Amino acid sequence: MKYYLIAGEASGDLHGSNLIKHLHQQDASANIRCWGGDLMQAAGANLVKHYRDLAFMGFIEVVANLTTILKNIRFCKRDILDFAPDVIVLIDYPGFNIKIVEWAKQQGFKTVYYISPQVWAWKEKRVKIIKAYVDKMLVILPFEKDYYGKFDYKVEYVGHPLVETIQEFREQPTNDHLAPGQKIIALLPGSRKQEIAKKLPIMLEVSKAFSEYRFVVARAPGLDKSFYEPFMQPYKNVSAVSGGTYNLLNQASAALVTSGTATLETAIFDVPEVVCYKANPISYEIAKRVIKVKYISLVNLIMDKLVVKELIQHEMNTANCIRELRELLENPERINQLKKDYADLKNLLSLGGHASANAARIIFEFISEAKPTGAAVNI
Repeated sequence: MKYYLIAGEASGDLHGSNLIKHLHQQDASANIRCWGGDLMQAAGANLVKHYRDLAFMGFIEVVANLTTILKNIRFCKRDILDFAPDVIVLIDYPGFNIKIVEWAKQQGFKTVYYISPQVWAWKEKRVKIIKAYVDKMLVILPFEKDYYGKFDYKVEYVGHPLVETIQEFREQPTNDHLAPGQKIIALLPGSRKQEIAKKLPIMLEVSKAFSEYRFVVARAPGLDKSFYEPFMQPYKNVSAVSGGTYNLLNQASAALVTSGTATLETAIFDVPEVVCYKANPISYEIAKRVIKVKYISLVNLIMDKLVVKELIQHEMNTANCIRELRELLENPERINQLKKDYADLKNLLSLGGHASANAARIIFEFISEAKPTGAAVNI
């Protein structure tokens, strides 16, 4: 069978790579073509375009790069028609993938969405598009099944892929200690240049108040270390790692983390965290008016309560980060409550079972029923 996968971010690359591994187990003759990253390529897919060329964050940035985005959409459609896959698997990345899925279904292609867009947070109107054009929706957050049920749309909860990914990592032996003789604070400032430039300087300034700790920056896979050096150069107790975020979290005493998948990864590693978010002021003001959720971190959203502190926009400053970090390191009551909440979180995420294997099985069984016929029309 022929599979066409589209992911546009580092987290999608991770989840896509695990899905690819299990698709190969389900289908020995699987021919997989993808938009994604190094991990998906290493898992056995033919990489068409890297996510580092696709990541535009915020309303202003998207408008500024609209010509490039539209060009990528046209290229993707042509490439799908040339490849003629048995199924198109869309992995999160809604701004791009929603455009593709509507077109793809009209051409007669089978469509599966793995990892739902966050329609419960904003752009709820996308549910109507999803119902019309997505043949199967595979969700990874427990509350999403009930959410889609309100719209009479049946989805399948497969569990969260991070649980299995991190469990497998922690079972592997490692002797690579990042800061011998020192305790570590992890800094996870994001994967896009725009967000890193906003948050990393504040995170690094915090290091001055914790001389007994080594602050280690997790560099994004798609960015060169030269991008980070001007930010880090003035600080003594700071270093960075590339491709070693899980090893970093496995050793960290606490972390400052940008919103997104990283907040969940940090929690599954049982690392106390402060969630930090700061965006372009115009983008933030627009987002504040359209986003409908109570929290920005996945940890708090899934638990439906404030488990980890969120410092948003003007609240994300050096003094607040220092105060919250000290609480996580020195307040036994806060630490114990956090451990309990993290345990409850992992139980919730594990209810669906082995997510990547479940998703691969469902996709293979779905396309085995009948092979689609794609018809070339206007793109």
